[in-house]
Amino acid sequence: MRYWLSVVESRLRPTTHRAYRDHVRLHLVPYLGRVKLAELSRRDVTRMFVALGRRRNRYGQPISASTLERIRATLRAALNHAVREDLIAVNPAQGVRLPAPVRTHPVVWTARREADWRRGGERPAVAVWTVEQLAAFLRFAREDSLFVLWWLVALRGLRRGEVAGLRWMDVDLERRELTIAHQLVHTDEGLVWCEPKSAASRPTLALDPETVRLLRRHERVQRRLPGERWSPASPIFTLEGGAPVQPSYLTHRFHKLVAASGLPPVRLHDLRHGAATLALASGTELKVVQGTLGHASIVLTADTYVSVLPQLYHDSARATARLVLKAVRATNRKIGKPREAT
Repeated sequence: MRYWLSVVESRLRPTTHRAYRDHVRLHLVPYLGRVKLAELSRRDVTRMFVALGRRRNRYGQPISASTLERIRATLRAALNHAVREDLIAVNPAQGVRLPAPVRTHPVVWTARREADWRRGGERPAVAVWTVEQLAAFLRFAREDSLFVLWWLVALRGLRRGEVAGLRWMDVDLERRELTIAHQLVHTDEGLVWCEPKSAASRPTLALDPETVRLLRRHERVQRRLPGERWSPASPIFTLEGGAPVQPSYLTHRFHKLVAASGLPPVRLHDLRHGAATLALASGTELKVVQGTLGHASIVLTADTYVSVLPQLYHDSARATARLVLKAVRATNRKIGKPREAT
C-alpha cells in the first residue's frame, strides 16, 4: 500500500493523496497489513469492513456508510494498480457489499425549525438560511474585514478553497466576471495553490453590479495597506501582512460570526448550498446553477437542491391546480351549453 502511495502521489491532488494516506494508515494497514497480497481474498476484505462497521469515531458514533465507501475506493484503487502490474489476477475489493450511503439533503431554516432549535437545540444535519436570514447575517457582518468574502460565497456559491485561492488576476471587473482557476489547500508542506479537480470545477462566473462595487472598494483598501506590495497575482482575501487566508481559518471565523449573530447555525459550506437554492428560487435554470457550482453532472445538482425550497413545491402545486381548474371550468361551460335542436 505504501509503495502504491509513492507511485501515485505525483498524479494526485494534495488533498486526495492525504485522504488515501490516512485510509491506508488508519484502516487498511491495521486490518490487512499482515495478509500477503497474493493471498488477499474478498472474504478478508469483507471481514475488515464488518469490523470497521462496529467501530466508533471520536464522537462515539459508528463510522458512516459514506466513509466506508471512501475507504473501499482507496483500497480498490490500490488493488487495481496491483492488477495492472500483474501482481494479482483480480481485485478482491470488487463486489464487496457495503451499506448504501444515505445522502443528506439541505433543508431550509423555516420558522418552525428555528423555534425547535431555540427551544431544545434540535437542528438539521445540513440547513440553509432563508433570504431574510442571509440578509440579517450580511448586515451583522458588514464591518468584518472579510465581509466581501462572505458576500461572494453567499451569492456565488464558491467553495472555501476556491474563494481563499482567488487572485486579482482571476477577476475581470470590467467584464464583471470571475474565473475559478485555483484552489488553496493545506498540505503537510503548508498552503499550496492547486488546480481544480476537473474541467467542470473551473467555471467563469458572472458578477452582479453590487458585487463588482464591493470588489473595487476592497481592491482600493488592499492597495493602501501599509507593508503590502499589491500585484495582480496577490490573493484577493488576506490576513494582516498580506498572507493568504487558510481555508480552515475561514470555517472557524464564520462559525464564530454566526454564533455571535444569534441566527440559526449553518456551516460555511452551507452558504454554497444557500446560493444554489436562492438561485433556483429566483427562477435561474438548473443548467445555469450546475455551471455556477462547477458540478460535472446536472443530476448531482438536481438531486441535491431541487427539493430544498418548500416554496418551489407550493408554487408547483398551485400551478398544477390552476391548470386543472382551468380545464374543468372550460369543460363545465361546454357541458352547460344547450344543444341545438336537430
